[in-house]
Amino acid sequence: MTDDMLDYARPGLLTLLTPDQLGLIKGLPDDPVGVCAAVQGLVVQPTDAAALGVPEERLAEKNIRPVSALVATLTELDPAPLHRARTPETRVVGTCRHFATLACAFLRARGIPSRARCGFGMCFQEGRGLDHWITEYWHADERRWVRVDTEHLGHGFVERPDDLAPGEFLTGGEAWTRHREGLIDPSRFGVLGTDHAWGPAEISGNAVRDLAALRKLEMLPWDEWGRMTEAYEGTTGPDYDLLIDKVAEACAAGVPATLAGLSATEELAVPPHMIT
Repeated sequence: MTDDMLDYARPGLLTLLTPDQLGLIKGLPDDPVGVCAAVQGLVVQPTDAAALGVPEERLAEKNIRPVSALVATLTELDPAPLHRARTPETRVVGTCRHFATLACAFLRARGIPSRARCGFGMCFQEGRGLDHWITEYWHADERRWVRVDTEHLGHGFVERPDDLAPGEFLTGGEAWTRHREGLIDPSRFGVLGTDHAWGPAEISGNAVRDLAALRKLEMLPWDEWGRMTEAYEGTTGPDYDLLIDKVAEACAAGVPATLAGLSATEELAVPPHMIT
């Protein structure tokens, strides 16, 4: 295993389980897709939680970043090992990011190189790219990253959610490159259920979040830092577009030193208060 793969096999700040939590994952399946599938029994989307009558104060669980805190919340609701699916009302409230990042944490705890990726699902509504997160794991025999739609395994949106085909999911950087090349309509990319969260700024925002995730900082879908807020407000210009070009290129290449250097710049660095 290369040094790059070894790094992704180790937990990051937000995917580190506590020693007592490691015992809770011993019963999870051995294969990466099985681990991802097990996560489906641990997370409930906020809209589904509200429909189930989950107390309103619990909806704030969607703002939890560290996986250790997500697992702590789960075990407070139900102390069972994590291979056992919870009833919907005793699952932690979270989004696609939480599905993807929990799976990533469990895989890393097993020493399996894995990454959470931020971008857009292309198969939920025809002609639209919807804000979404997936999990990737490294397939050593095939020497490639396999993309798994952790939240939607078995839901029938695509033929192989356990091995997404090219174009079924675009990272933020991949979508940005297509936008810059005139291959997509950016107004068709955004957040389902909103009227305002569509367009180039949604794509650039997810490109920055994906850069952070490749540095093992899996942020929340609504976290903003650097010049992201300015982009959403439409006050950035060509210089910021050129910066996102670099982000997209770096994420596609995946060279650790390049990712590290770029993500350390003032405009792209995740503020410490968001990760401590």
